[in-house]
Amino acid sequence: MADTVLILDFGSQVTQLIARRVREAGVYCEIHPFNKGVEAIEQLQPSAVILSGGPSSVTGIDTPRAPQEVFELGVPVLGICYGFQTMCAQLGGVVETSENREFGRAALEITDNCVLFDGLWDIGEKHQVWMSHGDKVTRLPDGFRWVGVSENAPFAVIADDARRFYGVLFHPEVVHTPEGGALLRNFTHKVAGCSGNWTMAAFRQREIARIREQVGDKTVICGLSGGVDSSVAAVLIHEAIGDQLQCVFVDTGLLREDEAEQVVSVFRGHYNIPLIHRDAADLFIDKLAGVSDPEQKRKIIGATFIDVFDEEASKIGGADFLAQGTLYPDVIESVSFTGGPSVTIKSHHNVGGLPDRMKLGLVEPLRELFKDEVRALGRELGMPQELVGRHPFPGPGLAIRMPGDITRDKLAILRRADAVYIDAIRKAGLYDEIWQAFAVLLPVRSVGVMGDARSYDYVCALRAVTSTDGMTADSYPFDHEFLAHVATRIINEVNGINRVTYDITSKPPGTIEWE
Repeated sequence: MADTVLILDFGSQVTQLIARRVREAGVYCEIHPFNKGVEAIEQLQPSAVILSGGPSSVTGIDTPRAPQEVFELGVPVLGICYGFQTMCAQLGGVVETSENREFGRAALEITDNCVLFDGLWDIGEKHQVWMSHGDKVTRLPDGFRWVGVSENAPFAVIADDARRFYGVLFHPEVVHTPEGGALLRNFTHKVAGCSGNWTMAAFRQREIARIREQVGDKTVICGLSGGVDSSVAAVLIHEAIGDQLQCVFVDTGLLREDEAEQVVSVFRGHYNIPLIHRDAADLFIDKLAGVSDPEQKRKIIGATFIDVFDEEASKIGGADFLAQGTLYPDVIESVSFTGGPSVTIKSHHNVGGLPDRMKLGLVEPLRELFKDEVRALGRELGMPQELVGRHPFPGPGLAIRMPGDITRDKLAILRRADAVYIDAIRKAGLYDEIWQAFAVLLPVRSVGVMGDARSYDYVCALRAVTSTDGMTADSYPFDHEFLAHVATRIINEVNGINRVTYDITSKPPGTIEWE
C-alpha cells in the first residue's frame, strides 16, 4: 500500500496545487476540509499531514483551527501560510496582525540548517518565495526554532525536529516559489519517509481490483461522450469487468466534426465495448431553438440528456451501477472548505444528474485523479495519444461556443470552422502544446467584400489556452504568421464566415470555457 499524505484545506485558492506537487513526487494524497479532519485521519491513517493556507486570520474570533488530533498522531506536520499560523497558535505560540503585510514575491533568508532545505538552500542565502499573509508569528511555541526570515516576517520558516513539525509562511506549491516543489518533496520523503511508489501502474491495478470487488457479477452502464474522462473510465472499467459494462453514447448534435463516427468506430470497433449509439440531434436542436441565455442552454441540454439516457438505459434493463468520469477537482469543488456546497462548481461541466428513480450505485474510477493524471492513466492503458491527448470538450459542446440562438446552419458553420482551426494547429505541430483550442461563432454579422462581391457573414473568434490541470489558463502565444494562415483558411474554406479574430484573454482559477 502506498504512503498517504492528508492535506487539510483551510480555503486557499491554491490548495489543489499542494496535492499536485505531492503527487508529482510519487506520493498519494487527498484533500479534506479542516472540519472533517478527524474523519479523514481515521479513514486514511496518513503518513504525514499538511495544513493549507486560507483567507481567514488566526487573530479573528471563531476562525478555522486544525483538529488537535493532528498534533497527537506522531506523524510529521507541515503548516503552510494560514496552516503555519494556526499550528503556532494552537501549540502555544503568538500570532498578531502585522503592520506590514506581504503579498507576492518576497526574499527568504536562510538562518539555520533544516531538513526542508537539504540540497536546496544554505545558511545565509536568499531565495525568491511567494507570500500571501497579513499576520505574523511573534512568539514561537516551545520546541520550535526559526530557520528562515523575510523582510516583514521574523519567523518565516520554523522547525521542531523532535516532533517533526514544520511551518513555512510562504506558498511552496506555486510556481512563483521556484524550488517549492523540491521543498515539499523533502518533507514527504526525508521527513515523512514516504517511498514515492504511487504510480499509474499501481493505481491501475488497485482500481481494477476495487471495481471488480464493488461490481461483482452485476452490470454497469456508462454515458460515453468520447471525451478523455469518459473514454478512460470506460476502457478501465471494461478491462476490469468486460461485457458487464454497457456504454450509451448520446449524440446531441452539438459535437465536433466527425466526432460521433469516431466514438462509434473506436469503442465499438477497436475496443469491442458494447455500445448503444442514440442519434438525438434533432431533439436537442429543436429544444434549443430560440434560446440564447447560456445557463438556460445548459439546463435544457442537461434535462434532455437525462431523458434520453434514461430512455436508453430502460431498454437495457437490469443495470445496477452508473459509471461516471468524475475527477478529483470535481470532488474538491463540490465541497467548500467549510464542508458545504461550493459556489465555484463549473455548471458547464455538469449538465445534470440522473433522476433518483434510477437508483443506481456509482462507479467513479477517476475520482482520485487530476486531468493530467487521467491522461497518464490512459497511456498506461495503451490508449492512443490522439484520444488521451484530446482537448477538453464539456457536455454542452458547441452550444456554449455559439453565443446567441442555435440553428442547424450556424452549427454547420461553427463545426467546419473549428475543424479547420484544429487541423491547422495539428499540421503546425502545436496541438499537444495547447490545453484547449476552439472556434466560437459570434452572434454578429459583418459586411465585407470577398472577390468582387459584397458579403454579409458571421465573425469567428479563435481561442487557445495553455494549462496543466484546467484550474488556470493563459492564452497560447501564436505568432502572427500562423494566425494569418488559419484566418485565411477559415475564410476560404468555410461558407458563412468573412472575418476572424483571436481571443488573447487569460483565465484566473475557474472555468476556461467561453461562456
